[in-house]
Amino acid sequence: MSDDHTHVQEFFSARAADWDCRFPDDGPAYAAAVASMGLRPGGRVLDAGCGTGRALPPLRTAVGPDGLVVGADLTEAMLVAAARAGRDRAGRLLLTDVASLPLRTAALDAVFAAGLVAHLPRPTENLRELGRVVRPGGTLALFHPIGRAALAARQGRRLTPDDLRAEPNLRTLLAGSGWRMTSYADDPDRFLALAVRVG
Repeated sequence: MSDDHTHVQEFFSARAADWDCRFPDDGPAYAAAVASMGLRPGGRVLDAGCGTGRALPPLRTAVGPDGLVVGADLTEAMLVAAARAGRDRAGRLLLTDVASLPLRTAALDAVFAAGLVAHLPRPTENLRELGRVVRPGGTLALFHPIGRAALAARQGRRLTPDDLRAEPNLRTLLAGSGWRMTSYADDPDRFLALAVRVG
């Protein structure tokens, strides 16, 4: 396992038990982001880096009882917290690295990813892997319940022009990974970039 993976696992393992308590009001923002994806009943969707699974219930609502919802995360403690919260009833939990998914090519209609991009060790390659499991024309939603500036302030850092989620940087990154950005919102109360799978 790489140092990047070990660092991510240590960071989130230490915070898993009280993660939802630290951010108790994010539910409506997750639901609104999922609603923006245009998922249909019977759809197949992955929550990549699902953490405690806060997106799983709205994803299940969107695709209905006949749809497929999978939540994948690298950190076992986060998946344990998701199951403890009962979110495993909304989707199947999978302990795996989103950089190497055990899913068939073009098996899914969409990927939802909350707060994931900043933790990807090789963003172009990793977003390409997310694209591999999504059918052409499928959707990617990159989300965070607060905007870039608010997140930077929370973390005690400044936004810089090389920030991966700045619109021009993210648009270029997505284009180089097999995605085409279709919308971008960076507001104080949410970050949401939507993209479509090309080719």
